[in-house]
Amino acid sequence: MLLVPRQLRRSGMTGNVPYYGGRFTPAQAYAASHRRPPAPPPSPPAATQKPVRSPEELLAGIEQLRETGVITEEEYADLRDRVVRGES
Repeated sequence: MLLVPRQLRRSGMTGNVPYYGGRFTPAQAYAASHRRPPAPPPSPPAATQKPVRSPEELLAGIEQLRETGVITEEEYADLRDRVVRGES
């Protein structure tokens, strides 16, 4: 008497299926043995660059911060000097 597992006696077991222990369907086995090439990485978004502002806009912004009390006079003078010198 020849003992054959029940999965191998099924009528749908044809072709070159790597494994069918009741866990993979034939479609899953085909997909596992015929892999697609990896997709190319997505392109970086265009908004990753910092917006370029003119020194006048920066000076107006720090002037507003000083007027609203967010920064002190010393911080305002330091930031104003940095903008005038072109530092970031």
